[in-house]
Amino acid sequence: MKLRLFSVFLFALLTSGTVFAEQPGSSTQAKSNQCIGCHEIAGYKNVFPKVYPIPKIVNQSAAFIEYALKAYRSGERIHPSMSAIAAQLSDEDIKALAAFYAEGAK
Repeated sequence: MKLRLFSVFLFALLTSGTVFAEQPGSSTQAKSNQCIGCHEIAGYKNVFPKVYPIPKIVNQSAAFIEYALKAYRSGERIHPSMSAIAAQLSDEDIKALAAFYAEGAK
């Protein structure tokens, strides 16, 4: 079981480095596609390495989203997937994604 969880984690880390590069286009909406898989499912919980409730981020405060992404990028907040994703984002990407979701993801 531990080997299986480690394999999933390792796969996520190894493939997360190309997530944004593979998106069609470099627009904020294209970059946001990675977020939708977890943050658009009401009541979704991530179970690795422990159970984490996943908040819906549409219409969240831009300041909160920006703070959270920068905290994951810096290591202040720790979650394997979010840390890997945030590490790929520039300050401009973070600001644009925060605004995009705060404005209803339109």
